[in-house]
Amino acid sequence: MRLSGIEGGFLRAGLPGTIGSATLYTGKPFDLAELRSRVGERWGALDRMHQVLQPPPRSAALSGHRWAFAGPFDPAAHVTACAEELQSLLAAAVVRRLPPDRPLWQLLVPKPAPTGEQPLVLLAHHALLDGSSLTTLLRLLMDDPTIRVRAPKPAQTPPRPRVPFTNLIKEWHNSNALGQPLPLAPGECRPAVTVTRLDPTVMRSARRQPATGRGATLNELLLSALAGALPTCYDALSSRSCDAAPLYARVPVDLRSPYEAQTLGTLITAIRVPLPVDTDSPADRLRTCQHLLSALNRRCHAHRAALPVLEGMSRAAPWLTTALTRRMTRPDVNTAVCTAFKWRYGPSRLHGRRLTGIVALPPLSPRASVNLALAQNAETYTLTVVSHLRPGDSQLIADTVAEELTTMAVMSASHGECAVESAE
Repeated sequence: MRLSGIEGGFLRAGLPGTIGSATLYTGKPFDLAELRSRVGERWGALDRMHQVLQPPPRSAALSGHRWAFAGPFDPAAHVTACAEELQSLLAAAVVRRLPPDRPLWQLLVPKPAPTGEQPLVLLAHHALLDGSSLTTLLRLLMDDPTIRVRAPKPAQTPPRPRVPFTNLIKEWHNSNALGQPLPLAPGECRPAVTVTRLDPTVMRSARRQPATGRGATLNELLLSALAGALPTCYDALSSRSCDAAPLYARVPVDLRSPYEAQTLGTLITAIRVPLPVDTDSPADRLRTCQHLLSALNRRCHAHRAALPVLEGMSRAAPWLTTALTRRMTRPDVNTAVCTAFKWRYGPSRLHGRRLTGIVALPPLSPRASVNLALAQNAETYTLTVVSHLRPGDSQLIADTVAEELTTMAVMSASHGECAVESAE
């Protein structure tokens, strides 16, 4: 089976392409045999989990990879224990390619976290699975799964939206116009991963900003906090001219219809927006990001409408997929990717152990760019920064984003106090 154009793009980017999700649980360490049995029982019937990648039969410029079924996966090979701690495991995972001789996923049991929590790390190649798929798989593993994965009925799949040609051209320009890269020398760039837990009180207060609006989503907060953090981390950005090209970030968006909600695979696009790095006020930055993200649905219509054309191009001219992928991941086209995720399925347990936290692991991006992921489970918020920047920049960006969120929370608290005083 041919890879879709989106799947092929993740292979042709020339990067490891590994993504992941680390879940943390209370209780004693996991029993490996028990875990393998659960994986075989719950994931064994899912075709996607058995697919292996076959290389192109001819030159990669003239033909593409294919998915093939090579027999049932072996839980003992895919579900393993490792002696690493969570932080070092994630740092190694983003630069390591998954074994190509079997389905491109792993479930790892690392050492207990310093907090005493028991981690479980699900890794996959982004061509095989996306973030929504990882969530579906984790839900299926829980003691009381509330979903079943099934293929959508073709008759129920809604038609692709009709979008004026001018809108398609405008979206193409919005997605590909050159911007400004981060001010770095190429030789400075090194892969790094930083995972930081954020204060839930700070996050609750920050989400009430701007004070005169409806409050903020996690995506809006993450984008605006990054826009405020980058000039602090890179002095050259704080003194750039007012007519300088923007710094762009992409926000991944799930393309699944309601009928495809539990479909496994990679069914996503990414909407590109200019980061308001030249806006001084945190509240104004947040309002700008809210305005930019308010167009997500409309812009996604253009992406859905263009999919058949892109699929045709990827089949007829695979080399063109490579060229487009390399361009769209250039640091002057895409500085950052910002992903926000919330576990919306209430209290969950795995073999009796309560789920306490989630860490999302975005893929390694090209040099001079950064990927951020903000994950929420109940009152636990975790920020992951995967950077391909200077040594230490991953931690610096994580710390500065956290400071930006704290500033927004303080503004929210101050507004609340002023409102009380006015009422009195």
